Amino acid sequence: MTKDSGTKEKSFNVTASGPVDTPTTSSPSSKAGSHHDVEKQEVEAGTTVQLQRRLQSRHLQMIAIGGTIGTGLFIGSGGALATAGPAGALIAYAFVGTLVYSVMVALGEMATYIPISGAFTAYASRFVDPSLGFAMGWIYWFSWAITFALELTASGLIIQYWSPSLDVGIFIGVFWIVITALNFLPVSFYGEIEFYFASIKVLTVLGFLIFGICIDAGAGQHGYLGFHTWGTPGAFAPYILENQPALAKFVGFWAVMIQAGFSYQGTELVGIAAGETSNPRKTVPAAIKKTFYRILFFFVGSIFFIGLLVPYDNNDLISGNTSAASSPFVIAAELAGVKVLPSLINAVLLTVVLSAANSNVYSGSRIIVGLADAGNAPKFFQRTTSSGVPYVAVAFTAAFGLLGFLNESNKGGEVFNWFVNITGVAGFITWTAIGISHIAFMRALKARGVSRDSLPFKAMGQPWFSWYGIVFNIIIILTQGFTSFMPWNTKNFFVAYISLILFAILYVGHKLVCKTRFVRSIDADLDTGRKEIEEMHFEEVVPTTLWGKFWAWMG
Repeated sequence: MTKDSGTKEKSFNVTASGPVDTPTTSSPSSKAGSHHDVEKQEVEAGTTVQLQRRLQSRHLQMIAIGGTIGTGLFIGSGGALATAGPAGALIAYAFVGTLVYSVMVALGEMATYIPISGAFTAYASRFVDPSLGFAMGWIYWFSWAITFALELTASGLIIQYWSPSLDVGIFIGVFWIVITALNFLPVSFYGEIEFYFASIKVLTVLGFLIFGICIDAGAGQHGYLGFHTWGTPGAFAPYILENQPALAKFVGFWAVMIQAGFSYQGTELVGIAAGETSNPRKTVPAAIKKTFYRILFFFVGSIFFIGLLVPYDNNDLISGNTSAASSPFVIAAELAGVKVLPSLINAVLLTVVLSAANSNVYSGSRIIVGLADAGNAPKFFQRTTSSGVPYVAVAFTAAFGLLGFLNESNKGGEVFNWFVNITGVAGFITWTAIGISHIAFMRALKARGVSRDSLPFKAMGQPWFSWYGIVFNIIIILTQGFTSFMPWNTKNFFVAYISLILFAILYVGHKLVCKTRFVRSIDADLDTGRKEIEEMHFEEVVPTTLWGKFWAWMG
């Protein structure tokens, strides 16, 4: 919902081409009270004064896909295969997919009932504890801001594949300007750009799946392959404890399960974008369902065929290179005798990291707007342009991308790597907090006598499914640095757990300074942001053109 100084409201007529703003005059009662009271109500609403609902379902789905399918799939999946083997990696990715689904449906119930900006922090603050919202929000924002710098660096490394003599700093600067400028455009432009960025990724993955079927069936230079890599060198790869084969294979599986979780992170962007989505009661559930199944299909399908085409002991697979040379997609093509793909895949990788960088700035800026809404960040982060862009939050988030220049020096690169490690577990912390918030949300509904059957989106298997996600996410958070114990390495321990330590400091510090209390179920705010959306008018126009019908089917 968009307001103008408390005197106007806007309803949105949603068409096949996008939402059209139609101003309507508010009732006299909306003018009552002081300007301070109006401002306070706007802040509490969570949908700040100026943010506008211009994202359609197809935008929402592609934002989540674009934020998830990245270097983790195109390059990192090779490391997963080398660590756990084809069967171990496949099981790990499928299992973590169930954890992601538990998070997505939990978020879906809350985001459709109360679709607000900065949803994660707002739900945690409203239903559980304001300190949880503060700590989770800031560490999650920091993870996206630092990841922006990481993606800018990756873009330079990818271009160096073609021109090794060029300095990576040139491309960090150029792409920083481009991505930052894109995020100052209205959110509908962002959604459209991300839609096409993500479409390239989707088409690439689909093309690889078709390619994998053909090569495995005998189209390559080695003829029919079948499941030969599962027999030689094997379905599971030993990891670290090679003198104990059975345990070593489990350790490899567990290490990849943690890596799979990092790869899936970004699906929760659907919740961030809910505050700027047209007709969220309909588009958010559709986006959550379709986005999850598509991402699971892309990830599990890709891991499955990579495992069929590339043996886990391939030397290029374990080289640690960050360019197309170590991509299992490229290795599979080269093993099959196809020599023209490396440059093409490298070009796709460039699109991948630029898309991810675009999502980094968008999601980071909206999280900090949500923090400002809740009083956990300065109020000037709520300032927006006339087209609804929170320009202060965008500029502040984008500024952290300049940390990528630390890679220009050896010492700076070491500092930068520590920053990156701080962000490593932020996604798991966020997923855990979403699950905890959902449990508290259901208790608040019960305390108010509100039936879950009345929710716009009702997930099955609750609350047990949320508990399932919470338990395993916590186990992953606590064990993700297990290699620092084999044998003990103090530096590696702090590198692995610095994010968890930082989260604890933020939480305890806020608790001590602000003296916050846990929210009682009966006192949880289930109304602010919900009543506003119920008062809005969404008129859906049935598309008549073939193009419009296609996007209606997609959404």
